[in-house]
Amino acid sequence: MLYSSAQKWRDAAQRRVLFFGMSGLGKTYVSNILRESGSWFHYSIDYRIGTRYMGEYIADNAKVEAMKVPFLRDLLLSDSIYIGSNITFQNLTPVAAYLGKPGNPDQGGLQIEEYRRRQEQFRQAEIYALLDTSYFIDRAKRLYGYPHFICDTGGSICEWVDPAHPSDPVLSDLANHALMVWIKGDEAHTQELVRRFDKAPKPMAYQPAFLNQVWHEYLEENALSEDKVDPDSFIRWTYARALAHRQPRYEAMAKWGVTVTADEVAAVQSEADFVELIAAALDRRSAG
Repeated sequence: MLYSSAQKWRDAAQRRVLFFGMSGLGKTYVSNILRESGSWFHYSIDYRIGTRYMGEYIADNAKVEAMKVPFLRDLLLSDSIYIGSNITFQNLTPVAAYLGKPGNPDQGGLQIEEYRRRQEQFRQAEIYALLDTSYFIDRAKRLYGYPHFICDTGGSICEWVDPAHPSDPVLSDLANHALMVWIKGDEAHTQELVRRFDKAPKPMAYQPAFLNQVWHEYLEENALSEDKVDPDSFIRWTYARALAHRQPRYEAMAKWGVTVTADEVAAVQSEADFVELIAAALDRRSAG
């Protein structure tokens, strides 16, 4: 690891950290605190995905819908209007909207093959964005003069890596450039995440084998054809299963870095709090 002890972390002239874990446990919360301190560059993987690697897909999808409206079609064909997505760190909705949900087209669902195609586009985009981390570490220092760097990853990072393989290309690259920090939730956090998701379900990215498994299980359990699936019902049904699927993968990834709890992260109020949180995590790792 980059920092072999708590003291080396405290003394480091350049601190570089990468957060991973379930969405909703505090990755972006702490990243915002660090960015606002003025000395940390905040690299958002989801923002990079939406602007660099999927921006054209998102814009073209919006154009497809606009072309169905004669008034907008004429304006687009004459280059009189421009359609783009307004992605920000706080608003990543265009990415989720493009990913979509599988099921009945009359309920806003995508045919499963189109859904799988977009899932694969996202998988590739996320891997590329993760591998851009080292470039942004250099860019943040060289171009903007930021001494410290925080990488805020999406919840699906665990779907595309093999943490048991010591030469996994993505994890090896990330661990060589930043301290990997797992934000670990407990059962209460999981139940709260499920409750929130049930209230406002949103698209997710899934490992292909997992998606195939849950899709066929859902069809069989509910005796439905693919075009009769309620998109929101499917992703609600899938969410808790997805969390259970990801948990052991996150835990295996934690061996590449250190672990902090979601409660510890929620208590962070300043950059100084964060520095001490990571120091404590390094002490715990050293103690075994």
